[in-house]
Amino acid sequence: MTVSEARETTVAAPLPTGRSSRLGGAGILLGLAIVLVAVGCWHLTQGTSGAVFANAEILAGARIPRLAAGTAVGVALGVAGVLLQSLARNALASPDTLGVTAGAYLAVTAVTALGIAIPVWASGAVAFAGGIVAAGIVLGLAGGAGSSTTRLILAGSALALAFQAGTSTLLVLFDEETKGLYAWGSGSLSQLGLEAFVQSAPIIVVVTIAAIVLARRLDVLALGDDTASSLGVPIRSTRVIGILLAVVLIAVSVALAGPMGFVGLCAPVLARLLARVVPSLHRHAMLIPTAGLIGAIIVILADAVLRMLIGAEAALAVPTGVATTLVGALVLVLMARRLRDSGPTREPPKVRFGVRSSRRFAIVVAVSVAALAGAVVLGLLAGSTWLLTGDIALWLSGEAPPLISFSLDERAPRVVAAVVAGGALALSGGIFQAVSRNPLADPGILGVTGGAGLGAVLVVTSAVASTAGMIAAALAGSLLAFALVYALAWRRGLNADRFILIGIGVAYGTTSLTTFFLLRANPWDTPRIYTWLAGTTYGRVWEQVIPVAIVLAIALPVVFAARRDLDVMSLDEDTPRLVGIRLERSRLVLLVMAAVLASFSVAAVGVIGFVGLVAPHAARALVGSRHTRVIPVAVLLGAVLVALADTLGRTIILPAQLPAGLLVALLGAPYFVWLLWRSRDA
Repeated sequence: MTVSEARETTVAAPLPTGRSSRLGGAGILLGLAIVLVAVGCWHLTQGTSGAVFANAEILAGARIPRLAAGTAVGVALGVAGVLLQSLARNALASPDTLGVTAGAYLAVTAVTALGIAIPVWASGAVAFAGGIVAAGIVLGLAGGAGSSTTRLILAGSALALAFQAGTSTLLVLFDEETKGLYAWGSGSLSQLGLEAFVQSAPIIVVVTIAAIVLARRLDVLALGDDTASSLGVPIRSTRVIGILLAVVLIAVSVALAGPMGFVGLCAPVLARLLARVVPSLHRHAMLIPTAGLIGAIIVILADAVLRMLIGAEAALAVPTGVATTLVGALVLVLMARRLRDSGPTREPPKVRFGVRSSRRFAIVVAVSVAALAGAVVLGLLAGSTWLLTGDIALWLSGEAPPLISFSLDERAPRVVAAVVAGGALALSGGIFQAVSRNPLADPGILGVTGGAGLGAVLVVTSAVASTAGMIAAALAGSLLAFALVYALAWRRGLNADRFILIGIGVAYGTTSLTTFFLLRANPWDTPRIYTWLAGTTYGRVWEQVIPVAIVLAIALPVVFAARRDLDVMSLDEDTPRLVGIRLERSRLVLLVMAAVLASFSVAAVGVIGFVGLVAPHAARALVGSRHTRVIPVAVLLGAVLVALADTLGRTIILPAQLPAGLLVALLGAPYFVWLLWRSRDA
């Protein structure tokens, strides 16, 4: 599904022409430049010292380098976001989609964790190299993935999740060596001087000009692949060039200020929403610089507001990226609320898997059931003390020796928790993808997991922290986040575009608040909550597992009964109404069911991402797109994935353990990329 800006770029409406449209676009650019100058002047007044403009040393040594870095990063990410969203015709495309920021973060973390001493300036080069390597891998996948840009985005998202899991693993295992990297990973404008800006600015200017030169091709490509091809636009080369330009901009911004979240997603959306007022912004020649200026305003404004609200001294410990994410999320939610319902939603090219036979479906189900049984048995046997299958039989009959009983009493709730949580997350992701008609949708996009993480962090950083309180807060936070998204998106009906955009905004907002509270909390609490945020079954008891199992048992027949509704909803906005489906009621019931499934899963095993994304895709690749088949296969695959990840996480580095959520991404990403490679469009 393509959200708000996709409609702006894909609807074949006449593009604005004439001198008046050019003047309108120029007026917007001039106005944004004036706003940027005004915000920049205010930004210079925010700091630990008072009389700034009378102190040249403070201006030259701290304030101006920070302002310059923020401007450069904002422009780079804004332009990169426009390129990626236009090429993919999907609002979920962003600088993070290609895995560039995740690759850069992983490279720096790996160097630091290994104890390799490098000068400060070299860390930027390491980040740049990591980002380029990540982009090269994804571009390599694109060469074998036909013409589907959606497949490219999915492959990039999978790679980014794997890199993030690798980074989190290093942060957990080498927490002493990597203490400062958690903050840097959120984006920081702290600069030692203007040297980095002087080196980066010419690259950003040249690449932005190159993007504007590519604007006419992007205008035509927005009309659709077939139309662009018939008009002589080389589709493949246009996408490769555009992606390479975006990669350079992202890598430069990461080298300059670290991974600065959300700007590359928010700035293009706001620029396209401005096109409702100034139609000339539909042209990429105007849209590209507009998004760049908006990105710079977001970064500078967020940094200044953060310093004003919590004080300059306190702001030193909080990365600017936390503020950009929070401010950008708020702006995106407010602007998405203004979206009008204007007909059916256009979709980008889908990942098509073709028709599968009934025999294949039966084989896949049988193999999946056998794999799940094997994963459960392996989970019970594996651990610090390996057991035999006969030990399980003795335990079930109540005749096992004390040591075996103790081991299985501890392992059984963990294994069952992994199985039911994995199945619930997979079912939740399948519902979100079908109802929102977006192949990138999963519980994390709609703020469900972000709300859970925020609730847990608030309890852990309080004076009355407890495991039960953390789980209860996670459950409450996830449900409240979903309720907030739905309430904000509802306006005489639920528009799918508005729903997705607001969900993204709330998700990013909750994540930034989680980071904020973690960085300001007692450092001794950070490893514990960070491990939980990465997803873990450690210390689970039956009282925490049974509620998830009950919710899954109730949801499965309800969702399966609505399987035909899901098939129709996944087509477009109008077909369900034409065939007599009460769209709003059915959509609400299914979305609430998906949110509850994800909420209880998060409360039981922590924040495990990726399952809700990969399991439904894998199911569709194996058995086709009909939800009669997708639902059971996705649930089985999700259960197997999390169960195997949990077993590996508690055995491969004994006596230490890795969170299951990290292993899920590390295991699932290569398989997901392979699926995308194999399932090429006809």
